[in-house]
Amino acid sequence: MSAATTRSRTPDRLCAEAVDLARAAAEEAAYPGVVGEHLGMVSEGDRVVTHYFECKEPGYRGWRWASTVARASRAKIVTLDETVLLPGTDALLAPEWVPWSERLRPGDLGPGDLLPTEAEDLRLEPGWSGEDEPAPNSAVSEDMAELVEAEDAEVTAGTPANLPMAPRRGSISAVAEELGLRRARVLSRYGLHVAADRWEDSYGARTAMAQAAPASCVSCGFLNRIGGSLGQAFGVCANEFSPADGRVVSLAYGCGGHSEAAVMPKPPRPPLPVIDETQVDPFPLRPSPDSGSVPATTDESQAELGHS
Repeated sequence: MSAATTRSRTPDRLCAEAVDLARAAAEEAAYPGVVGEHLGMVSEGDRVVTHYFECKEPGYRGWRWASTVARASRAKIVTLDETVLLPGTDALLAPEWVPWSERLRPGDLGPGDLLPTEAEDLRLEPGWSGEDEPAPNSAVSEDMAELVEAEDAEVTAGTPANLPMAPRRGSISAVAEELGLRRARVLSRYGLHVAADRWEDSYGARTAMAQAAPASCVSCGFLNRIGGSLGQAFGVCANEFSPADGRVVSLAYGCGGHSEAAVMPKPPRPPLPVIDETQVDPFPLRPSPDSGSVPATTDESQAELGHS
């Protein structure tokens, strides 16, 4: 780099003295009262200086107003270049921007919201790829479908307007639609695993509720079984008093609302009486005269009362 293009880092004197011009520009960009004291200046190049001012705006802790001034060659007038609000070393910054597909969390979807699913979503796979072609003599083969369409050509004029994507008669898609099983994509093995892991973490055997439960859900009468491969390990709780009511629970999960956990307590048995009131203990009325201080029995006392 030649000496003619070398930029000096020594601040220009006139630009360095233009603090009032820089402050006025910062107050015009914001408004008076939020521009604080002068924090310093930095030489940006030949006759270009940036002045920094404290920002007193609430919520912008550590930010600084930066006003850049410049002076043309051989000119004695300093002009304003730009004024911006810049973060400092200890500024409070917003978190890094994340795409919506990565920010989305369970429960964020509200009424009217649409959540598009990517074509290459690993949780899904084609419901029928077309690789399993039926045998030529099968009722759902292409040859048999052409014969059926030829026989019904006079009856069926064309595809109804309200069914533009109707499957061809005799195809596997037509049979699947008739059985209610026609879906473009179904859960893949990966999708099944991530769903099972998510449900197991929420209502599985390792939760605190399951550890303290008297029995597991596999023996509970409130468990409603589900179909598919996930039904081998999960079900739906139907106990309104359970914390998992209406949720998919693991068969190893459990809670205090188990249908067989409530046992009617037996009536308490009273303790044995301390004083036996079923027998009569003799109690003398007065001492016997023959025995001195020895009290007379009950029979002798009654006899003496009879002779008197």
